Amino acid sequence: MTKTLEGKVAVLTGAARNIGKHVAIELVNRGAKVVIGDVLDAQGEATVKELNELAGEKVAAYIHTDVTTYQANKAMFAFAETEFGGVDIAFLNAGIGTNANTMFLPLDDAMDDRMLDINTTAVVKGGKVAMLYLAKRGGGVIVNTASVAGFLAGPTMSIYNASKHGVIGWTRSNDIYKHVCNVRMNAVCPTWVDTELAVDLAENDDGNPFTEIFAKMPRVKAETVVEAVLTLIEDESRNGEALLALPGGVIRPQEPISRFPELVSEEFLNIATQKAPDTVAYYKRKLEEARKREGI
Repeated sequence: MTKTLEGKVAVLTGAARNIGKHVAIELVNRGAKVVIGDVLDAQGEATVKELNELAGEKVAAYIHTDVTTYQANKAMFAFAETEFGGVDIAFLNAGIGTNANTMFLPLDDAMDDRMLDINTTAVVKGGKVAMLYLAKRGGGVIVNTASVAGFLAGPTMSIYNASKHGVIGWTRSNDIYKHVCNVRMNAVCPTWVDTELAVDLAENDDGNPFTEIFAKMPRVKAETVVEAVLTLIEDESRNGEALLALPGGVIRPQEPISRFPELVSEEFLNIATQKAPDTVAYYKRKLEEARKREGI
């Protein structure tokens, strides 16, 4: 295989197993070094050992990472910098599906907060930290794991859907940073894959007809999801994109809706065009302030 990512360093969350692990393997195959951040320490260490043994050299390292805190995210990226010299790629993949059918579950703050903290807020926190480290490196790419659920709706997965809608909104809101510091941000949006996450979403629903329906839903192969992630990493024209990974090996972008015509006027378009360079300059200044404040 061509070493298309030779000399690159990637940080991956939720990569001790499943899709994250598959992506880590493919990144190493293409010449990258990888740092895996996860809370599944035994599996994470085993994955890193496997990668290093296959490569015959140190190409991977593991760090325990609670993605819901800035402290842990900063530690993960600093660790990657110490181990391999910097970070060029961030795959923010950690996620859960348990208790997605939430409406009539107990009014439990911790239960609902956990879904949103891991699936959405952690992607925001990881993205903010990644942006500073990748900008320091001169640019790079962030890929967030969203889902087709980020475009769909249904009561059985209501809070999960909401969490992934949030990831889509966050990703599309950050396409400007390619022009500010050469950092692209994209989202991969797979449908059902046979992993523990899919099991989480289907189980614990006593009497829920979704369990039977779920068993008949088409699945996407892990290889298709990995291909979509690598496309978002390697194709430098992809920015602010939500890329679907679907059954049958289908990979295609899901375009955003057009701007509502009521929100557009000639005056608005003129001022937006006029102020575009000022907006980029503003964010360049804010980037430097943030890097200085955080010591990155």
